[in-house]
Amino acid sequence: MDLDSAAAILVSGLVLGSLYAMMATGLSLIWSTLGIFNFAHGVFMTLGAYIAWQVADGAGLGWGLAAGIAVGVAVLVGLGCVAEQVLVRPFQDRGNLVLTAVITTLAALIFLENAILLGWGPRLKQLPPLVDGTVSIAGVAISAHEAVIIVLSPAILLALWLFLKMSRLGSAIRAVGQNRDAALLIGVPVSRMYMAAFGLSAGLAAMAGILLASIRFLTPTMGGEPLVKALIVAIFGGLGSLLGTVAAAYIIGLLEALSTYFIGLYWTPAILFAIMILVLMVRPSGLLGRK
Repeated sequence: MDLDSAAAILVSGLVLGSLYAMMATGLSLIWSTLGIFNFAHGVFMTLGAYIAWQVADGAGLGWGLAAGIAVGVAVLVGLGCVAEQVLVRPFQDRGNLVLTAVITTLAALIFLENAILLGWGPRLKQLPPLVDGTVSIAGVAISAHEAVIIVLSPAILLALWLFLKMSRLGSAIRAVGQNRDAALLIGVPVSRMYMAAFGLSAGLAAMAGILLASIRFLTPTMGGEPLVKALIVAIFGGLGSLLGTVAAAYIIGLLEALSTYFIGLYWTPAILFAIMILVLMVRPSGLLGRK
């Protein structure tokens, strides 16, 4: 492998890792706060991208795309809050919430995918790139949109980390995730924190879907593969660990780029699953997960 190929693999890994970090952080946030998996996370990506496409296509490019992104993320934040109240809150005190959440979120996945199919049809669509043109990174020419992904994703995740660490709401969300009963005793409105976590997760999913929809075509089932990759990343990094999730996203992105180059795209998913299983055999809690 020559130097140019190594640089191309590294840049490809950064692009994939940035996308996977955006996809998986929302899943990890839900797990760290509520202790459940949200299987509707992938369709949240899809719906956010479709809403952004609808607004951008109706208003033209330029400011229309910016408006589409803002509307898509805002609508999904609201939808995430509603989803928590409909899919999770009625079952919080009935026992076996983890299994119940699997059923309710899978039902939401099926419902929303079919609603997207009925509303927008099966024809392929695509969002315009955030920035046109190409740039060169380490001698590798990539689209300016991919360069924006490499920069924008860490910036958004850093803003999320600062929000969770510095703000009053973020501290309350972390407190609920660390000890629900203690948070209740000091007056933290736990149900509202659950709703806020769902809203933040859905907003991150929408942003990930929008970034992805400028690279791939939009279809009603677009979120299926990203959901699987997000699950791999979240489990690999350690459930509930945001730092572990981000680190795992870039590791998985680089491994996928290497595997695609040396072995081919067909075998890459199987290799990623095998690596995840091997890591969990050594560290069952993931890279940075708590035991």
